[in-house]
Amino acid sequence: MLTELRIADLGVIGEAVIEPGQGFTAVTGETGAGKTMIVTGLALLAGAKADPKLVRNGADRALIEARWEVVGETETLDELGAEIEDGEVLLSRQLGANRSRMAIGGVAVPLSAGTGLVGEWITIHGQSEQLRLGTAERQREVLDRYAGTELAAELARYRADYVARQAAATELTDLTSASQARARELDLLRFGLDEIAAVDPQPGEDQALAAEARRLQAVDDLRQSAQTAVVALTGDDEGFGENADALSLVAAARKALSNAVESDPELAPISDELGGAAAALADVGAALSSYLASLDADPLRLEWIAGRRAELAHLTRKYGETVDEVLAWSAQAAESVIHLDAGDSRVEELRAEIARLDERLHASATRITAARRTAADQLSGLVAAELAALAMPKARLSFDLKPIELGPHGADQVSLLFSANPGSEPGPLSKVASGGELSRVRLALEVVLAAEASGQTFVFDEVDAGVGGAVALEIGRRLARLAQTCQVIVVTHLAQVAAFADRHYVVAKSDDGSVTTSGVRSVDGDDRVAVLAQMMGGLESSDSASAHARELLASAQP
Repeated sequence: MLTELRIADLGVIGEAVIEPGQGFTAVTGETGAGKTMIVTGLALLAGAKADPKLVRNGADRALIEARWEVVGETETLDELGAEIEDGEVLLSRQLGANRSRMAIGGVAVPLSAGTGLVGEWITIHGQSEQLRLGTAERQREVLDRYAGTELAAELARYRADYVARQAAATELTDLTSASQARARELDLLRFGLDEIAAVDPQPGEDQALAAEARRLQAVDDLRQSAQTAVVALTGDDEGFGENADALSLVAAARKALSNAVESDPELAPISDELGGAAAALADVGAALSSYLASLDADPLRLEWIAGRRAELAHLTRKYGETVDEVLAWSAQAAESVIHLDAGDSRVEELRAEIARLDERLHASATRITAARRTAADQLSGLVAAELAALAMPKARLSFDLKPIELGPHGADQVSLLFSANPGSEPGPLSKVASGGELSRVRLALEVVLAAEASGQTFVFDEVDAGVGGAVALEIGRRLARLAQTCQVIVVTHLAQVAAFADRHYVVAKSDDGSVTTSGVRSVDGDDRVAVLAQMMGGLESSDSASAHARELLASAQP
């Protein structure tokens, strides 16, 4: 519930504060005073598009602030980090020349957050709502709202199935439309896997074969090098005495030091190191001799290696730069084949799922249509009674449900048909109803639906357009009834409507010769009597006008 609204520098309003409270609050004022800015301010809090032209002349920005009493669930506010103080949250919106800002509970939020949150708390009926009531979507929403929680639950189940069906259909379309491409990809993958399987490469095989081939191709050079090294280390029986070998030289050096150790013990460690060097040289010589024994020329092996490397090269040209990369491609391709092979079975699964969901959707849509027809008959009757009280005794309002293909809201196209006179055929509400008739239809619907909207805030602008006299009294009476369960704020120019309000605010303008501004004041008692008298076209100081205003107030009291 809105407990306070403050407006600064919006339109012609310089500074205004109203405290609606519970029940029915009326806002009145002469034409051009800016009373509609009250509705505009609330609409801006509810996410209406900001227009820099709304900022009052001479001001840098406009500010709208509202205190809202929070009842029940506060999860959304908690998620935003909004501060709730004494059960109320402060909402604000600033309009500048270049940008607009919104804050909820002291936290700056995107405009969409305010739209979603405040939109749940308040319903604004102005000229734009009249236009919206003419749309099939809005008319369906009104009917579904009246149908209540059972239809809402059925619609929730239906929408879940509908979303699942749409997802399955999209996946099926993707799979079937790509079936030829999938088949081509499968053929290519299987061909590659068969090629690799025929060669059966082993990890690192290409590198190992390359090393072996280099060794076999250089076997003569390797034998010569190893032989030369062996002779240099251990000597050669045939050449002994001509060239001294390393082992002989080290042995001679060690022997010379051994004789000298007796004279100088410091040479002992050096002699020991020469002994270790001799052992190491002997080990190297033995290893080289073993290597020489293994160096055999094998032309057949070399030829086989060349052929094998050619097979591997064929694979590395197509599937990777190395055998290891070829094997990685093979593993990935095998997984892709499994996935693509599953496509055909997935198609059948999706078709079966869609068939199952279609059956459920059709059954659910049938129940939704039946519930809507029942609700339409009941709502039409109740609205007709309200319209009769609003001086439209012959008016007929009905909901026409035409079958359509399954959609997100069922299989019905809902149209609101209206006829003001018995002799005229019912037609689309937006085309056959005048502005005044549309206002009364809207009010009648809200009065009937009020039982389901306890605690909601309703704002009406020009609900009394084009009416007067007894009809205006009935409009005031209906608004007062709506205010028994909801908060109602009405901008009106009719005393017959304002008289039913629990609180009455007047928007008055002043002119300093250069700038016109407006303010808002609360009226009560004799002050209110004077305002009502003036609204009825009388002189506020006239005894007869005052008496008439008092009589109107008395008749409006419950």
